[in-house]
Amino acid sequence: MLRKTLFASAAATLLATTAFAGGHSKDIVDTAVDAGTFSTLVAAVEAAGLVDTLKGEGPFTVFAPTDEAFAALPEGTVENLLKPENIDQLTAILTYHVVPGKVMSTDLADDMMATTVQGSDVKIDLDNGVMVQDATVTAADIEASNGVIHVINKVILPEG
Repeated sequence: MLRKTLFASAAATLLATTAFAGGHSKDIVDTAVDAGTFSTLVAAVEAAGLVDTLKGEGPFTVFAPTDEAFAALPEGTVENLLKPENIDQLTAILTYHVVPGKVMSTDLADDMMATTVQGSDVKIDLDNGVMVQDATVTAADIEASNGVIHVINKVILPEG
């Protein structure tokens, strides 16, 4: 029930933000909530206590997995990560999806590496569309007041 509520809340926020993204008046979190397809991501950001950070000045580049991307994880994974005792693991995964600075699609180069807030690098591959690690970017350059969102079709996980 909590997961569904969090998903619905996040999705509603992302949908609402996307509608206003052209004006860049909403931050990354509000843009994600308004879009309506990132409820799991927003719920996870809330559970990890990262809302204020991602509403901060930034700029940030967020590789945002959709609800479908989270649903593709093994059953029980999301629920387990949302438990208070797993906040460190959840935070590591979420911050692995964030790069400091505003990186637009026009700034990308094939096989470039980008250091995430988590501390590890992600590889950007342009050979078959735009890939971040093994996730495909399905929508790019969704601007927010404090950065940019690139939608990805898979949750990427840091090594180790």
